[in-house]
Amino acid sequence: MRAIRTRSQDRILNLLKTVKQGISAQDIYVELRNRNQSMGLATVYRSLEALKLEGMVQVRTLGNGEALYSLAQQDKHHLTCLQCGASIPINQCPVHDLESQLQDTHKFRIFYHTLEFFGLCSQCQVAHAAGE
Repeated sequence: MRAIRTRSQDRILNLLKTVKQGISAQDIYVELRNRNQSMGLATVYRSLEALKLEGMVQVRTLGNGEALYSLAQQDKHHLTCLQCGASIPINQCPVHDLESQLQDTHKFRIFYHTLEFFGLCSQCQVAHAAGE
């Protein structure tokens, strides 16, 4: 059953369909203004929250605390460097079976999941070892 969405929510969904990777609420606000579809920043956050609860939008929080929003269409898995912020997507997922099991066992409707490993990328490891 499709929820009834506000015009603001529809505008955000349409924007997210054109973006290849996650985008911050602040960048969504700026991009909508550039498209002459201005709305207040508080409205952007409220709309994102409603879309998240509907399972349409997923949020990924980076090591620096920044939240990135994207359409909830596939699960995301990353290796994220705490030093430079590089984020390397990984394709294999060890938890798909667990997800199905959890849905059955707990009668819990899962929209998506994220799996993220934090550490240092190879370049930052070299810089760290060199004492930079």
